[in-house]
Amino acid sequence: MPKIPSGRRVEQAAVNALRALLQRHDHVVEEISGQNDYGEDLFVTFADAGRTTNDVIKVQVKGGISWRRSYGYGVPVRQHAATWADGNVPVFCVVFDPDTERLYWANATEQLRLGAYRGRRPRTIRLPVTAVLDDTNVATFVAKARAYVGGYRGRNAVLAHLGEMAGVTFGRSDRVLHWVNEHEEQLIFWQRPGEPHATLLHSDLDWNPTPITPESLLIPGGSEMGLEFGTNYPEELRRLAPVPIVGGIILNMPEAMWLASCFSATKWAREGANVG
Repeated sequence: MPKIPSGRRVEQAAVNALRALLQRHDHVVEEISGQNDYGEDLFVTFADAGRTTNDVIKVQVKGGISWRRSYGYGVPVRQHAATWADGNVPVFCVVFDPDTERLYWANATEQLRLGAYRGRRPRTIRLPVTAVLDDTNVATFVAKARAYVGGYRGRNAVLAHLGEMAGVTFGRSDRVLHWVNEHEEQLIFWQRPGEPHATLLHSDLDWNPTPITPESLLIPGGSEMGLEFGTNYPEELRRLAPVPIVGGIILNMPEAMWLASCFSATKWAREGANVG
């Protein structure tokens, strides 16, 4: 008689453990047939207050001690890089350790997309040893997964794309404006409501967040043009400065005028901010 591989038993135990956990919290789990398994084992439709939502993820489930790594656990990407990173539904990886009977998770789509923006997609999805998934924190996992799924819709999709590119997370009420200069360098203006400053993210500066204010934006001749920017600088410098500057960053004139427009468009968001 054919022998059932021991690995199959461990893999099925992993799927069963994850399914049981999610179903205990009213989420809908659909197992993908082995004949149609192209790198995902489950579809998960999240529920909220006993009602199904439109938030769906796919999950690649692994079981066994062979997935252990020094940092926790790792799932090889292999041929799945494109589908996990660029599909319409985000893919998460979950590993079940049979010795501890614990589940661990990671957002595979997020890791691959972040790696691509930095010039190199990872070959392995990393699941930190701290990323335990159990009854005590399943709500946190669901909230993070649903927030990520929400980033695929409408304006949120644009914010998610820009945020992944710059390595930050934008809030839904944040004002985010994007610019590409003549050198194909990308700039992001980021204003949180209620903050007295904005943040400039620049691809040529490794996306290092730089706080900026209208007062720190020096536009040569700006005072003569009636622009209310650069008031941190002496009047003579505002008239005679050779180049535009903001927060210690040298700009060209189109960039400076774009930033001036950004500041003007988001003035309301800084009004009433505590500048003390």
